[in-house]
Formats: sequence, C-alpha cells, structure tokens
Amino acid sequence: MKPAAFAYHRAHDVADAVGLLSDLAGQGREPKAIAGGQSLMPMMSFRLARPSDLVDLGRLRDVPGMTDIVQAGPTLRIGAMTTHRQVELAQLGPGFAVLAEAMRYVGHLPIRSRGTVGGSLVHGDATAEWCMLALLLDAVIVAEGPNGRREIPAGEMFYGFYATAVEADEVVTEVRFTRAAPKAALTEFSRRAGDFATVAAAVTLEPRADGSLAGGRVVLGGVAPAPLRVPEAEEVLAGGEPGPELFAACGRAAAEAIDPRSDAQGSADYRRALTRTLVARSLGQAWERGER
Repeated sequence: MKPAAFAYHRAHDVADAVGLLSDLAGQGREPKAIAGGQSLMPMMSFRLARPSDLVDLGRLRDVPGMTDIVQAGPTLRIGAMTTHRQVELAQLGPGFAVLAEAMRYVGHLPIRSRGTVGGSLVHGDATAEWCMLALLLDAVIVAEGPNGRREIPAGEMFYGFYATAVEADEVVTEVRFTRAAPKAALTEFSRRAGDFATVAAAVTLEPRADGSLAGGRVVLGGVAPAPLRVPEAEEVLAGGEPGPELFAACGRAAAEAIDPRSDAQGSADYRRALTRTLVARSLGQAWERGER
C-alpha cells in the first residue's frame, strides 16, 4: 500500500520544528515529526498511521549536540538524532557497554544507520531496545515544546501501545542515562534476525563485596503494551548467591508475574516460556561480564 496523502515540512532547527508542530496542531491538523523514519514510514505505508503533516527533523543532525555521545562520570548523554549505528560503534565505558551491545538486535544495518535514538523512544514500541534500556538505566528524556524544556523520567514515559508522554508539539533533543551498570545484558528472541522481538529481557546485577547480590533490575519487552519492569523478579535477586539456580528462579518469578497476550507471534504460554529462558540467560551474561 501507499501512505495516505500528507503535507511535508522541513524544520531548520529545534525552535522551527516546535513552531511548525504547534502551529499545525493549533489548526486542528495531526502533524508528526519524522527523524530516521524507520518506524513511522512502514506504519504509514500500511496506513496504520495517517498524519496530516510530516515535519522532517533531518537537518537537526547539524544542530550542535543533537548527535553527541558524551559520558561524564555515572551519566551518559546521547543526542536525540544519534543513530543506532553510531551508538553501536561508540567506545562506551563499562557502565554503558550494554547500550552498544544491544544495538545488534535493532533491525538490519540500513535501519540502524538511519533510525535514531530519540525517534525510537518517542515511537514507544513495547519491544524496542531503547525503550527497555531507558527503564533499565533510569534514563531522562529531554523534550522541547512551546512551553520550554521538559525532562521526562523513563518511568513516566511509556503509557501503552505506541503511546508516550511526549506531546504532539514537542521535540526530543537528548536522552540522559543516569544509572551506570557494569553488569548488564539484553537478550531477545525473534523468528528471524532483524524482526521485532517476540520477547526481550534486559537486566542488571548489583554485587556486594562478599559476592552476594544487593539486587538487580529486570525489564521485559513484548509481554505487555509497554516495556515492563518486573519487581517480583527483582525481589528474588536481592540477597541471593549469583549462579544458575538463582537466575533460573528469577526467570520463573518473571514468567509468573506477567500476563502476556496471545497473537500471531506466539501464545501467552509461549511468551512465559521465553521469559523464563531469556531472563535467566541475560542474568548469566550480565554476571559473566563482571568476571571478564
């Protein structure tokens, strides 16, 4: 199919983009910002999305800071127009290595070379790696709108199917990851390489000096309308001795805590089985990272 008719606008800077989006929305139209277009354009082609106007953010790549990757202590700042591929190739410190490693799951190379970090977060797909990583590492999403600058914690960002806290007249300018995690991993399962994940799991581990665990985090994708943090699984990790038995128990707790839907990709029981396996696998990889 072909997209429904739309008007095209090109923004020259952030203020111009915000102004265009705000003016168009004020006219009762339904504008949409487009960055890399790797998620929006397929949806438009299938007419799952029918914006009245597209505001092209492509020139924002030349705006200072919009493609920067800057690490300062326990915080990593990534400009919103940074591509997945740029992050994949970046030399990140051990506390954020999981970000670069997770990029191999993002579609295929052409998609990673065009798709952007900010675009993925605003799109809000429940299986998107960036959405899961944002929850895992306490990201703060920075957006500019008619009323100025706004900071959105990742825990308040994702509402449901493709629904986020970013308003229609706002433009995401940067993402700050505020929780370094040297022992972290993300794994996922899809029917074919590059497909959307049926289930994905992202985890961190927090070891104590005596070798036990102070705790950890478990975030799932593909089991709910939005990326999901699973406190029931995290409780299993607190105070435990790291190893296959504990990691398997955490996987079982995660599977028992979720209520996934059945669809063409798999039944609810299948998703629970994948959750058990992927959580345990991710935890094992995260623990081994600290041992290298």
